[in-house]
Amino acid sequence: MIDQPLITLFSAPKPFTHPHIATIQRNAIRSWTMLGKAVEVVLLGDEEGMAEAARELGVRHIANVKRNELGTPLISSLFDTARSLNQSPLLAYVNADILLLPDFLTAARAMLSQAPEFLMVGQRWDMEITHLLEFEEGWSSRLREECLATGRLHKPMGSDYFVYPRACFEQIPDFAIGRAGWDNWMIYEARHRGWKTVDATGDVMIIHQAHDYSHLPNGQPHYRLPETGENVRLAGGKRHIFLLSEANWEMKDGQVKRKPITWKRFWREVEIFPAVHTRSTALANLSYGVFHPCKAYNELRRSQKAKSISEETFN
Repeated sequence: MIDQPLITLFSAPKPFTHPHIATIQRNAIRSWTMLGKAVEVVLLGDEEGMAEAARELGVRHIANVKRNELGTPLISSLFDTARSLNQSPLLAYVNADILLLPDFLTAARAMLSQAPEFLMVGQRWDMEITHLLEFEEGWSSRLREECLATGRLHKPMGSDYFVYPRACFEQIPDFAIGRAGWDNWMIYEARHRGWKTVDATGDVMIIHQAHDYSHLPNGQPHYRLPETGENVRLAGGKRHIFLLSEANWEMKDGQVKRKPITWKRFWREVEIFPAVHTRSTALANLSYGVFHPCKAYNELRRSQKAKSISEETFN
C-alpha cells in the first residue's frame, strides 16, 4: 500500500521565461519540497519552462488544465485536478512566489486535529529577493530572521495560500487565476458554509518575494484587468469580496480559538450577516447601504452610468 501525503500542495506558476520570476518561483517550489514527504507538490499548467522546472526540482507536473477564452487557467480546473491526484486529507493552493517554512506544515497538522471542515489562511510578509536561495541546514531559521529584519507584514487583504480538507470546496466558479477577487471569495464561501475560517498569521510566516507586473497584459496590476471584474461577478458581486479580517477564528500557539470580539468586529459582523447567512444580493446591498450610504450611492451612480454607456453602444 502506497502511503498518501498529508497535503497535496498545488500551484499554477507563471512562465519561467522572465529571469526574476523564474528565480523566485524556483525558490518557492524548493521551499515547499523542503517540507518533506508529508507534502506532494504539484505544478499545474503548460506555461513555458514549467515542465523543465518540475523535472529539475523533482515535483509532479500536470500540463492539461482548462482555460478561459483569454487562455488564463481556471481555478475550478486547478482545484478539481489537485483533488483527483491522490487521497491526501488536506489540499493547499499556494501562489508560486510564496516561500513556506516548516511552521506551515505544523499549523496544517494542528488544524486537521481540531476541525473537520475549515479554511486556513493568513497574511504574508513581503521581502525583496533577487537570487536563488541556498537550502542548507538551518535555512528556515536564517530566512525567518532576515525577513523579520528587512521584510514587512502585508495588509490583511486577500490570502496567498489556502489550506482545506478535501471535502471542502468541491465546487468552485470558473475564476481566472492570477486575477483579483477569487481569493476573497474563498473566505466568503467558508464563512457562508459555516466552516471554521481561520487566520493563522500568528503561527505561520509565509514570505512573498516581491516582483513587478511585467508578466501581465500591458504590465497592469491584476486588480485592474478585465478578468478581475469577471471574477467579482462570478463571486456573486462585491458583497462577497471578503478580507482576511472577516476570518472569525484564529490560530495561536497551535490552538484554534474564536477571534476576540471588539465593537468594530461586532458591527462588521452585523453588516455582513445577510451575505454570510443568505445568498441574497438585495439584502447584502441593503445592509451595505445602511452602513456605508455615501459609498453605496456612488457605487450605484457608477453602475447606472456604465449601464447607460452600454445601452448607447449596443442600441
